[in-house]
Amino acid sequence: MAGVSVTLVLLVLVALAFDFMNGLHDAANSIATIVSTRVLKPQYAVIWAAFFNFAAFFVFGVHVANTVGSGIVDPALVDDPLIFGALMGAIAWNVITWWGGIPSSSSHALIGGIVGAGVAKAGFSAVIWSGLSKTIYAIVLSPFSGFVLALFLVLFVSWAFVKASPAFADGFFRKSQLVSAALYSLGHGSNDAQKTAGLIAVLLYSHGIYEEFTVPGWVILACYTVMGMGTLMGGWRIVHTMGSKITRLTPMQGSCAETAGAITLFGATSLGIPVSTTHTITSAIVGVGAARRVSAVRWNVAASIVYAWVVTMPAAAVIAALFYWLAALAAG
Repeated sequence: MAGVSVTLVLLVLVALAFDFMNGLHDAANSIATIVSTRVLKPQYAVIWAAFFNFAAFFVFGVHVANTVGSGIVDPALVDDPLIFGALMGAIAWNVITWWGGIPSSSSHALIGGIVGAGVAKAGFSAVIWSGLSKTIYAIVLSPFSGFVLALFLVLFVSWAFVKASPAFADGFFRKSQLVSAALYSLGHGSNDAQKTAGLIAVLLYSHGIYEEFTVPGWVILACYTVMGMGTLMGGWRIVHTMGSKITRLTPMQGSCAETAGAITLFGATSLGIPVSTTHTITSAIVGVGAARRVSAVRWNVAASIVYAWVVTMPAAAVIAALFYWLAALAAG
């Protein structure tokens, strides 16, 4: 096992800073619905979400971390400038979209950053296309899954509660939304925190800290903890966009959207696919709105979010390539 350098420590801290930003940026994924339906006040919602973000550590394995760490670019090519470029590309794009209140994907910003820095170093041969293709497919499939599941859940629940009084239904779904929000936060933590863990793991491998690629328990624990802390800070600009600008939500709709998103995330995490939690919950919110009536969805807002999704990976890749070249130049 090689010694720990100052550069390694600094890069791990930068990775954890991205993880914190991920929690801050994507807090809206976990709490937007439950805040907009007034089931929980914002300060309590972020605590609820942060707790279950962290609890995911005890439930899921490291499949997603393995994909990010060794399945996007060749681990043998990974060095400090590449990791720095990837992280800075993702962080910069997150800051831009957070400031604009745009619910873009931290996940795809990170994947785009890894690809951009890898290509800047060694050309397109650096990319492991089989691993990247899974993520590309998930860009389409995870929102589709969230939309369809949410749509059918609303239709099923509406049929099941057709004879229930409005007061009973409202009370029931206010309680059930606590469970669905917890499940979604669990899925959010399981998928997103592992992405940073995978990047730190390949960084440790490139420094010779471990003789083969592995994801240590302390790395996973640190990432879940830091991400939970970021969620506690809340991303209020994006919460407002997702919670009220796309469509008006009732507790029943919020519960269906969160359940549909959680099912999608649990499936993706078990398969080791790094999906976008933002894409998933946004499409689920659109799904529950469309189930009521097509005009219930503000499609111009939804369209602007889709545009952000489309440009996230290439934008983060370009920024990451620039940071890689700067870091490589500084390293001599």
